[in-house]
Amino acid sequence: MGDFAPELNDEQRTVRDWIHGFAADVMRPAAAEWDEREEFPWPVVREAARIGLYSLDFYAQQFFDPTGLGVPLTLEELFWGDAGLGLAIAGTGLAAISVFTNGTDEQIGTWVPQMYGDANDVKIAAFCSSEPDAGSDVSAMRTRARYDEAKDEWVLNGTKTWATNGGIADVHVVVAVVDPELGARGHASFVVPPGTPGLAQGQKFKKHGIRASHTAEVVLQDVRVPGHCLLGGKERLDERLGRARERARGGAERGANAAMATFEASRPAVGAQAVGIARAAYEVALDYAKTRVQFGRPIIDNQGVAFQLADMRTRIDAARLLVWRASWMAGAGKPFTSAEGSMSKLFAGETAKAVTAQAMQILGGNGYTREYPVERMHRDAAIYTIFEGTSEIQRLVIARALSGMPIR
Repeated sequence: MGDFAPELNDEQRTVRDWIHGFAADVMRPAAAEWDEREEFPWPVVREAARIGLYSLDFYAQQFFDPTGLGVPLTLEELFWGDAGLGLAIAGTGLAAISVFTNGTDEQIGTWVPQMYGDANDVKIAAFCSSEPDAGSDVSAMRTRARYDEAKDEWVLNGTKTWATNGGIADVHVVVAVVDPELGARGHASFVVPPGTPGLAQGQKFKKHGIRASHTAEVVLQDVRVPGHCLLGGKERLDERLGRARERARGGAERGANAAMATFEASRPAVGAQAVGIARAAYEVALDYAKTRVQFGRPIIDNQGVAFQLADMRTRIDAARLLVWRASWMAGAGKPFTSAEGSMSKLFAGETAKAVTAQAMQILGGNGYTREYPVERMHRDAAIYTIFEGTSEIQRLVIARALSGMPIR
């Protein structure tokens, strides 16, 4: 791993161009239809699997890119194509990352391939963490996991919400409380295999944006999973809980920071998605401004429009650099001492929301109609200041990192 260099190598550019072709030729023509249907876009995901874009091999190749830029360049292009379809393709990655980071080698080898399937039998996975009363406040989680020692089984009960692919996934990864006294440090993750009794889809949400991505509640009623479905294994869990209890007795803070650190590592990938949406809207607005004639000249000849476009492009490039810096740091194993992951997600999410709004303004009345894609992009962008940690939570994380103070 060398120094941070904000440019792609030849291999990365080839991959980027390949994904861009799929986004332009397959995703964009289908985007409006699946946004209207609000259904999981199986044909698009299957086509991605057919060419090898939706596959464990490709995902692993990007995840282990030594520069750290494989994942952000992939996500930017997919979400340039369309955010709803992009999240349908990328959503399984949330569950896969949780197994990669928390599971044993055997668990990774067993479950991650089942999350993707193959081109002839495509599978998807869901990561279930948020709850109706526990979003940003992970310490308020109520889903419980109880160990049945006689049968070497874990029994899960609770309700999860905002689960991408929730209920329709083949494999679910569920975060549950194993020791309520330890707050966020008393959590563990479990794989729920396909067809396990007691897991059901609850409410499916009808959303403002990213409509092609399936988002639903997951209800767990006496869901029994074998002991080997505890990610990391029971021995490692018992050791971790023992250390947490010692810290708790010593008066140490009970885990909020540890939970935040876990989410911190995934935030640059979410920022890359937002950059893709913003770039797409900017390109539509730039093209429109150069071709739309008013008062005998293209509207980009007016400083009021041209300066907006200059600001939009500047913000997009700045957001991408923050995402790439954080991704490179994560790949190099460098700690986010100043919450660089949260910085990237915060700025990219706010950029996507602002740039898509500016794009609508530049297109005028046309921007408000569904004949042009910017109104859909604006709806899609709105979630990026909310999910995976709101902008307010990102600012809190950054402020705590910079000050060393328990700011509330």
